[in-house]
Amino acid sequence: MQLTELTAVQLLDGYRKGEFSPVEATEQALLRARRVQPEVNAFARLTEEDALARARESAERWRRGEPAGLLDGVPVTVKDLLLLRGHPTLRGSKTIAEQGRWEEDAPSVARLREHGAVFLGKTTTPEYGWKGVTDSALSGVTRNPYDPSRTAGGSSGGSAAAVALGAGPLSLGTDGGGSIRIPAAFCGIFGLKPTYGRVPLYPASAFGTLSHVGPMTRDAADAALLLDVIGVPDPRDWSALPEPPRSFTAALDEGVRGLRVAYSPTLGGQVAVRPAVAAAVRRAVAGLADLGAYVEEADPDFSDPVDAFHTLWFSGAARLTQDFSPNRRRLLDPGLREICAQGARLGALDYLAAVDVRMDLGRRMGRFHERYDLLLTPTLPVTAFEAGREVPAGSGLRRWTGWTPFTYPFNMTQQPAATVPVGVDDDGLPVGLQVVAARHRDDLVLRASHALYEADLTLSGS
Repeated sequence: MQLTELTAVQLLDGYRKGEFSPVEATEQALLRARRVQPEVNAFARLTEEDALARARESAERWRRGEPAGLLDGVPVTVKDLLLLRGHPTLRGSKTIAEQGRWEEDAPSVARLREHGAVFLGKTTTPEYGWKGVTDSALSGVTRNPYDPSRTAGGSSGGSAAAVALGAGPLSLGTDGGGSIRIPAAFCGIFGLKPTYGRVPLYPASAFGTLSHVGPMTRDAADAALLLDVIGVPDPRDWSALPEPPRSFTAALDEGVRGLRVAYSPTLGGQVAVRPAVAAAVRRAVAGLADLGAYVEEADPDFSDPVDAFHTLWFSGAARLTQDFSPNRRRLLDPGLREICAQGARLGALDYLAAVDVRMDLGRRMGRFHERYDLLLTPTLPVTAFEAGREVPAGSGLRRWTGWTPFTYPFNMTQQPAATVPVGVDDDGLPVGLQVVAARHRDDLVLRASHALYEADLTLSGS
């Protein structure tokens, strides 16, 4: 049996029935990781000895009928922006020294450890997660599982490629402007940016309250299970939300019948979407209507907030690197160095003006969700383009935000937003549908996404 093709839910069912063990699942996942690494470069490092040791401990617990938690023995990967005890977290940067004791887990990693998960390794990221593709001077270029000449997206590109290729069914990603949803859409997997604070973050991101931690998985059911584990408070994050009122997994099967759904194909005509992307998204939206949702075309009442987002993002980058020496600064990705310089020229009034835009955007979306339970859009207007580039060739764009207009607005509003793979374009490259709900309604995002999977309206069933 190819255990690398199974979801976390399926692996756990197999452990429970004694059909296979966490050791077998881990060995196969590690073998897959080693095989795909030369072609796609998904891993900053593998942690094989630790993984096998944890898998053996898990197998013994399952033998006794005493699993440690909800994910005991499930192979997982962790984006190399999140602390993993005992292993360096280099954040895709040559400016961080590998030497050190590395004694602490990030909150989400700590919850996985408590629930018995098996850590396969750290996945690649662009330097400090600053852009929507994954390449760095430290780790090289991460490539797309569907076509290695194309990008995996970013900044959680290594996580997306690993999950897509069976090197662990679960991964932890981060998303400050689309960094879970972008690579998940490009690589044909499910990715969820939860409501801000649903998953605690420590150390705090330099990009402030734009940055979320969330699941990257084979399907929505796995994401709900992972969010049940990591979506609980941690005292190190003062902005963490209290425990959710109910399990996200328990809410999955409530379906979409009766939900009020707004479908915005271009966010008010602001975005040029490739025809193949638009067609795949429209088919999936029609499928939700067939399942009983009340769907109508409607646009949120806002204009593109990219200038305000840049102010917040570039200021965070400048703050991150403000104490770097000239020699250390020269090690940075040239694009990152450029936005740091732009951010350093911004003043407090510029920043507060951007905060005003953000608050108004949040108000507008709050009113929008009084009328609609969900907002559906394409996740991206394009499919994966040439690897090693920040923007598509010939696009005339300067920064990654030019081709991600559907994602970063919902970091500014802190709403839950997921991407569901709903088809492929003429080149066989995945297309994503974005599902957005009001703050704190992660359950609705997961319910609608799960309904798409159950109705075979996703990439695997299209």
